[in-house]
Amino acid sequence: MPSKVFSSAITGLDAQPIEVEVDLISSLYSFSIVGLADKAVDEAKERVSAAIKNSGFLSPQKSRKRITVNLAPADIKKEGSGYDLAIALGYILASGQAIFEPKDKIIVGELSLDGELRPVSGILPTAIMAKNKGFKTIIVPKENSKEASLIDGIKTIGVKNLKEAVSYLEGKTNLSPEKSEIGEFLNEPKYSVDMALIKGQELAKRAMEIAAAGGHNIIMSGPPGGGKTLLAKAMPSILPKMNLREALETTKIYSVSGLLKKDQPLITERPFRSPHHNASSAAIIGGGNPPRPGEISLSHRGVLFLDEIPEFHRDVLESLRQPLEDGNITVARTKGSYTFPAKFILIAAQNPCPCGHYNDPQKECLCSPIQIVKYQKKISGPLLDRIDIQIDVPRVETDLLLGEKSGEESEAIRERIKNAREIQENRFVAGGEKIFTNSEMEIPQIKKYCQINEFSQDLIRKALKTRALSARAYHRILKVARTIADLAGSEEIKTEHIAEAIQYRTGKEE
Repeated sequence: MPSKVFSSAITGLDAQPIEVEVDLISSLYSFSIVGLADKAVDEAKERVSAAIKNSGFLSPQKSRKRITVNLAPADIKKEGSGYDLAIALGYILASGQAIFEPKDKIIVGELSLDGELRPVSGILPTAIMAKNKGFKTIIVPKENSKEASLIDGIKTIGVKNLKEAVSYLEGKTNLSPEKSEIGEFLNEPKYSVDMALIKGQELAKRAMEIAAAGGHNIIMSGPPGGGKTLLAKAMPSILPKMNLREALETTKIYSVSGLLKKDQPLITERPFRSPHHNASSAAIIGGGNPPRPGEISLSHRGVLFLDEIPEFHRDVLESLRQPLEDGNITVARTKGSYTFPAKFILIAAQNPCPCGHYNDPQKECLCSPIQIVKYQKKISGPLLDRIDIQIDVPRVETDLLLGEKSGEESEAIRERIKNAREIQENRFVAGGEKIFTNSEMEIPQIKKYCQINEFSQDLIRKALKTRALSARAYHRILKVARTIADLAGSEEIKTEHIAEAIQYRTGKEE
């Protein structure tokens, strides 16, 4: 009789159950794995054979059996080393070396040659799938047990090696289920840069506050050394703490990517990602084989900082247009498509020209007009149109730089932003909307929540004509104005809110 145990396959950010069937036939020894397995899965037969032998069981190589392992369903690509433990247990069960009931258990783990278990990625989505599919127990490597135990309603058993796994399944060893309280991982975030450290740049700080409050994208242009990078690094310090739903969403992405820390299985600090400008499109957007989340998904519910944005490859920048609009990215392949969440705040920084001193009152620009135009054209109009807030960050005055006066601390700013976000969340919940921030509003929500008076309409009409702004820019002005009103605690969008929102558009759209 063939044995059957259950494991898990990761497709995109989700997991689905895999049946691991093991059949033995008396014959010359052979070991084959079928079911659309990749190289890492195919190599499992060597790891499994050595682990079984070194754990004190009869090695498959001495069994004089033809061993066939089927990973079903066969049309799903099986990747990685997470099937090792399930294959080994399936063989031990099929060969009669142990007797246990595998029906309601998900088994995942990589085996070393001596039978010890190594951690694998994608445990959190596996635990979520196991709970949703009605499995009662998930057996994982000890190092993955805290991550799996974040999901209530399923028993998590962490094992150190193959021998311990068999002993537990046979009822000879009593292993206590791993239990983790979400609260023990909700540590106070640690920020590397506080807004109080940034002297001057009051307009830029105000723009950053608005961007954080409404989840708006922002681009800063100015000479080198003006504080653009420092402002971007200070952004996480003014963002409100992540709630449990946001934390689990982000942790799921990092789990699949294999980026979770051993001592911190839950992501509680908002991500801050700053990829280098030579990063490929797949690294930024996501992709590869198998498709994995890129930097924009690793920035989910946090910040993506693109320093010196004109230096990024044109195709990389243009590929940002869809996720900036939709809040997710779909990676299409011949065997299916994968959708990854990408709701992040984009902070971009650039110099006004190649030398960085165009319009600088203190240093002469050495660039020709053609060089300046060519440099500024590296960011296309359609991409710039999708960035809500566009500001200039001038050189800091010497007196401000050398003065002892410090700026407002991030904690005070964060409190205002927290209040503004609570206003937004309450508004959207009352309206039956499934969004969190003003930046996520689409046209129906804009019409519903961004009503303005006639004087404000006239003001915005003039701005559209004089600055040649697009219809998209018009809607983004309204969303930014809504955020400014929320920061002010105003239920209605006033003319001064519209006026401030307009000043954050440079009028460079095409």
